[in-house]
Amino acid sequence: MKTFKLFLTLSLALFITNGLSAQKIYNPNADAKKDLIEAVAKAKKEGKHVLIQVGGNWCPWCIKMHRYLHSQEEINKLLNDNYVFLEVNYSKENKNKDVLMDLGYPQRFGFPVMLVLNAKGERIHTQNTGNLEKDKGYDFDRVKSFLYNWRPDALNPANYK
Repeated sequence: MKTFKLFLTLSLALFITNGLSAQKIYNPNADAKKDLIEAVAKAKKEGKHVLIQVGGNWCPWCIKMHRYLHSQEEINKLLNDNYVFLEVNYSKENKNKDVLMDLGYPQRFGFPVMLVLNAKGERIHTQNTGNLEKDKGYDFDRVKSFLYNWRPDALNPANYK
């Protein structure tokens, strides 16, 4: 019976791992420069910042972050109300070296890594997502605080007079 339970547990873990890696969120064929230009233009028009998540389909934590941002209702609302969201691929097929060089080499923090750009396309923050983790997932309060503290209104000097 113990052998069967161990087999079942290992099979389930393998199934979950394969499911995470099978989900294709990042597009290695995407034109990241073009996508970034479009995201900045949209952010400017809508009075938002750009939030970039750099990672790859090979990265379980990248998939977890994508799911977390879109499945937590309050987090997703904060994201949609304040940011134009863009996922930039980093993989053996396409490392997007030029884009990441222009963004200050955020890959040095590991993956996923988040960047906040203002509506002019200027990088104003790079977030190591390891600081947003808790146990085997992401921490609601840490993620919420990160998104809240880098939204456009949070950086408006008129709010602090």
